[in-house]
Amino acid sequence: MADSERFSAPGCWAACTTFSRTRKGILLFAEIILCLVILICFSAGTSGYSSLSVVEIVLAAVFFVIYMCDLPSRMAVINWPWSDFFRALIAAVLYLITSIFALVGSGRPAIIAAGVLGLLATCLFGYDAYFTFPLRQQRHTAAPTDPTDGPV
Repeated sequence: MADSERFSAPGCWAACTTFSRTRKGILLFAEIILCLVILICFSAGTSGYSSLSVVEIVLAAVFFVIYMCDLPSRMAVINWPWSDFFRALIAAVLYLITSIFALVGSGRPAIIAAGVLGLLATCLFGYDAYFTFPLRQQRHTAAPTDPTDGPV
């Protein structure tokens, strides 16, 4: 009975809304929405650049579900912070390259809008990579220092 209550819809909804209010939840949700808008803009102009947006929507949604279900604490086989860091870093670099090609190569308004939004996505994914950098999150304790009245 406890398992059926744990996996019930209100419990799942509560976990989703609780995670979506955190900084990481807001970042992942913003990434999904921005990638969807970029996908729509690229699809209106040409479908050549749209595969990056599809991949990033899927990956951001997967990481959203992973963090929402608290899998990093339950499944330590995969190093989740490094995986999320590299996902965000690679997305930032690929969106930067794709946006530059889209802005330089085409004069269609939909492609230009997607290129500008891609630059915004570069900033968002870059901030996500900076925020999730695993070595930045480690807490260090202060090292002991010598007494202030000099060496003994």
